[in-house]
Amino acid sequence: MTHRKESHSDLPIPPGEYLEEVLCESGMTQDELSRRMNCRVSILNAIFTGAEAITPNMARRLEKAIGVPAHIWTGLETEYQSTLNRLP
Repeated sequence: MTHRKESHSDLPIPPGEYLEEVLCESGMTQDELSRRMNCRVSILNAIFTGAEAITPNMARRLEKAIGVPAHIWTGLETEYQSTLNRLP
């Protein structure tokens, strides 16, 4: 029987950083994403910095707007929050 040791990063990376990468790769602006999601740019900016969490509802809206599945966003958010909670 093999035992796997799980490893976690000590560096909390907000899922908004991945969102910024996705936008950059797709050529979409924050303003365009805001329009597609019917969401204020200020809320998106807070997500980019990690000041605002990606809720399940927001994850579904992101999926519809840019095509990255909602479970990816919620998983990234869970990992980010978990990492923050492990910090001293």
